[in-house]
Amino acid sequence: MSRRVEVARTADLGPEGRRLVDVEGVSIGLFQVDGAVVAVRNVCPHAFGPVCLGRVGGTTLPSPPGEFRWGREGEILACPWHGWEFELRGGACLSDRRRHLRTYPVHVDGDRILLEI
Repeated sequence: MSRRVEVARTADLGPEGRRLVDVEGVSIGLFQVDGAVVAVRNVCPHAFGPVCLGRVGGTTLPSPPGEFRWGREGEILACPWHGWEFELRGGACLSDRRRHLRTYPVHVDGDRILLEI
């Protein structure tokens, strides 16, 4: 049975649009992605590093040989340990579709951020 737990206020995300919270002993990262709030567990499935401390940015897109196109800015989280990249929405790993970040449903009620756990 799931329940909703208030974990932060929208203003707590700050200018970077990121905040780490502890929910019953579990570290969870909150991120703003295109105006929406997403939540992922702060554990990289590759080597169990603190993924939510990594760089939020974009990634290279499929491109013709000799060209490098950049895109998806603000949608990709890169683990600080080995650089593995994950989609913040949904948690999919860009290089290994068998791995993914644990995500949590987020509900925003006014300025309150609630996680479904």
